[in-house]
Amino acid sequence: MAAAGLGLRRVLVLASRLGQLRAGMGGRLLPLAAGPRRHAAHFTFQPDAEPSAHGQTQKMNLFQSITSALDNTLSRDPTAVIFGEDVAFGGVFRCTVGLRDKYGLSCSRRLPGTLLALSICFFTSAGKDRVFNTPLCEQGIVGFGIGVAVAGATAIAEIQFADYIFPAFDQIVNEAAKYRYRSGDLFNCGSLTIRAPWGCVGHGALYHSQSPEAFFAHCPGIKVVIPRSPLQAKGLLLSCIEDKNPCIFFEPKILYRSAVEQVPVEPYYIPLSQAEVLQEGSDVTLVAWGTQVHVIREVATMAQEKLGVSCEVIDLKTILPWDTEAVCKSVVKTGRLLISHEAPLTGGFASEISSTVQEECFLNLEAPISRVCGYDTPFPHIFEPFYIPDKWKCYDALRKMINY
Repeated sequence: MAAAGLGLRRVLVLASRLGQLRAGMGGRLLPLAAGPRRHAAHFTFQPDAEPSAHGQTQKMNLFQSITSALDNTLSRDPTAVIFGEDVAFGGVFRCTVGLRDKYGLSCSRRLPGTLLALSICFFTSAGKDRVFNTPLCEQGIVGFGIGVAVAGATAIAEIQFADYIFPAFDQIVNEAAKYRYRSGDLFNCGSLTIRAPWGCVGHGALYHSQSPEAFFAHCPGIKVVIPRSPLQAKGLLLSCIEDKNPCIFFEPKILYRSAVEQVPVEPYYIPLSQAEVLQEGSDVTLVAWGTQVHVIREVATMAQEKLGVSCEVIDLKTILPWDTEAVCKSVVKTGRLLISHEAPLTGGFASEISSTVQEECFLNLEAPISRVCGYDTPFPHIFEPFYIPDKWKCYDALRKMINY
C-alpha cells in the first residue's frame, strides 16, 4: 500500500508539473506547439489502370477487394467456409464484414446427409453460418482447415496477424504441405487457403509488423502469394482459392485502407507464379513484392530524374514457387539487380533470388547484386522509420551499383 501510494503521488506531481509548464499568463493553458505532421506511410500508392476485360468495376480499397473475392467464392461454391478469430463480425480489419449475415443458411441444408456437413455443422454452432469464429488457437484453426479441405470442402482460414502464424507452423509445414505427398496423391488438402495481414503498418511494433514469407518459402507443397494492390489482391486471392494446392495469402495491412483503385465486381483470376514487369528499363532490375513494390517504383522515378538511369521494375507477386524466368530474363538485359523487402536481411527471400540469379546470370552481371531489406533485429516501434527499407536506402544502393 505504501509503495502504491508513493507511485500515485509521483504521478500527481508529474501531472502538476506538466500543467505548470503548459500554463501561461493568468493560469490559462497555452496550446501545444504544432509541428509538422508525421505520416506513417513510407511510400506513395500507385494504382493500376482501370481494367476493361472483366466487366463492371467499382472503387475499392484493399480490404474491400478481399471482401469482394470472399463474397464471390461463397456465392459460387456452396461448400466454402470462412473461419478464424473474430471473422463473424467482420474481423479486425473488416475483411469479412457482412458475410455472416449474407451467408447464414444452415450448411446441413446445403450439404445434406454427408460427413462433411455434419463436421462443419458441429464446428459452426449447429450449422447457423458459413462464416464463423474460432477459439484463439492458430494451430487449431489451420488443423481444422486441413480437415475441412481433406473432406472435400473449400476452407478459407484467417490468421489475425501474420506474426501469430507461428503456432500453426507445424500444421502448415508438416501436415498441409505434405498431405498429398505422404498419401501418394490419394488424399490432399489443396482447397485450403490461409489468409493473414502482413508487413509494417506504421505503429505495429514487434508483434504486428513482421513479414514471415521466407519461413514458408523453404517448404515444398505450399504456395505463398503477396499482392501489391486491391486489383491484384482480388484476382490473386481467387486464384489461391481455386488452386489445388494449399496457399498462404499474405495481405499488406498498411494498404487495407490507403490503397484504392477500380476493381471488377465479378470474379476474375490472376495467374500464380507469374511475375509482372511494371516498368521496362535497360540499366537496373528492381524486384519487390507487396508494399515494397510502390517503394521501388518511386526509386525508379528518382533514378531516371537524378541519374538518368533506366530501371526495370518487377512485382514478384508469388514467393513460392517464384518466377525465376522473368527475373533472370530481366537481369540478362540490365546486368544489375536490386531486391528489396521488409523482412530481415539474413535468410530473407532476397537471398534465394540473389543466389539463383548469380548461378544463372553470372556472366551478365555488371555489379554485385544488392539487397535492401530490414535489419537483423526485432521490428521496432518508434524506430520503424529507421528500420524499413525506404526509397532513400534503395536509391543509395542503386547509385552505388551504377558507380561500381
